[in-house]
Amino acid sequence: MVDSNGISHPNREDVRGKRSVENTELTQITNAEGREGGIPEAMRGVDAVVGASRPGPDVIKKEWIKMMADNPIVFACANPIPEIWPWEAKEAGARIVATGRSDFPNQVNNSLGFPGIFRGVLDVRAKTITDDMCIAAAEELAKFAEEKGIHEDYILPTMEDWEVYPREAVACALKSIEQGVARIKLSRQELYERAIAIIKNAGESLEALRDMD
Repeated sequence: MVDSNGISHPNREDVRGKRSVENTELTQITNAEGREGGIPEAMRGVDAVVGASRPGPDVIKKEWIKMMADNPIVFACANPIPEIWPWEAKEAGARIVATGRSDFPNQVNNSLGFPGIFRGVLDVRAKTITDDMCIAAAEELAKFAEEKGIHEDYILPTMEDWEVYPREAVACALKSIEQGVARIKLSRQELYERAIAIIKNAGESLEALRDMD
């Protein structure tokens, strides 16, 4: 894990003490090698990098990607400009590149998650949203992409794959029932039929409004 002060490691004064409890915990579970330095030192020899920092380009440099393991994965998710342009990451040897933008392949966007998660929560009137409910939704995203056919430029669904949202809703709702936070208990089929009807109707209403313009 790297922040604005470099790699998080136990010797950093700013990760000690009560003021940085979360940072201290992450340091203990993310840096078993005890690496120190900055982004290039963190990227050396690794398989994947996930950037969610300040807009680029040149926050991640081509020469740093060249230091990674063979066929690395690069998530450059800063908006509106990714930490490195996708074509530069590819030129440097990246096998898979994802960004937060819709005009490049593999868009990582929270809109893939929250509509389905909220639909599932609302359909069973869940008392809260747990981490496991979100993980269930993420796993459904992965299953959908696998069924459609994963390749280097399609590692997760797009926001145009509307069929994934009812499936996420069902996965989230079932997990909430399993964890005892749902106020209403419905079957998988009941949940799916309810979610698909509401989501499909919302999509059709949006299209009708667009046609009016």
